[in-house]
Amino acid sequence: MSKLINQIKEEAKNIFSGAKSSHNWEHTERVYNLCIHLGKREEVDMEILQLAAILHDIGRDCQDKSNGKICHAEKGAILTKELLEKYNLEKKKIDRIVHCVESHRFRNNKIPQSKEAKILYDADKLDAIGATGIGRAFLFAGEIGTKLHNKDVDIEKTKPYTIEDTAYREFTVKLVKIKNKMLTKEGKRIAKERHNFMIDFFNRLNKEVDGEL
Repeated sequence: MSKLINQIKEEAKNIFSGAKSSHNWEHTERVYNLCIHLGKREEVDMEILQLAAILHDIGRDCQDKSNGKICHAEKGAILTKELLEKYNLEKKKIDRIVHCVESHRFRNNKIPQSKEAKILYDADKLDAIGATGIGRAFLFAGEIGTKLHNKDVDIEKTKPYTIEDTAYREFTVKLVKIKNKMLTKEGKRIAKERHNFMIDFFNRLNKEVDGEL
């Protein structure tokens, strides 16, 4: 099994060779490690979980190039199926991995059903919050050329992939909601601490932008 995982991991790395920093191979590695941590606390198929973690974001480039019009989870599920079929993996296993990939995204209507899918969902969300999540939010904002901060605009009237799609917008429309969307016990525990860190950070940022010392 380790040989298969390593082979697929190397293929996935190549897919991410030109990826933007906010969703690159380093993100996948962090999600993979979080999956291992969460998976050890549940009765899961680690083979399914590991492969899903490795492949969960391989459709991300398609989403970025379409400015969000293509869902990377749905595209990633298609690419995952095609990739795994080359390795003659059992159809049932492929279907389970594909489900994990297509249901891992916060912004779609695919609900994680299996334990492995729930763990991948939580692991991916944990990397979107806390100190790492804040860093990634600012990385993404820089990639699309947004302003530093926009706390005084009506966030609900802003749009993704525009100058107003700042880290603070991402925090307001998504990151602040993640804590209450977690699906595993351990994921909820970790998310609570990371959530509180983000609240403190953006409160501080708001004060500094307003000129408070």
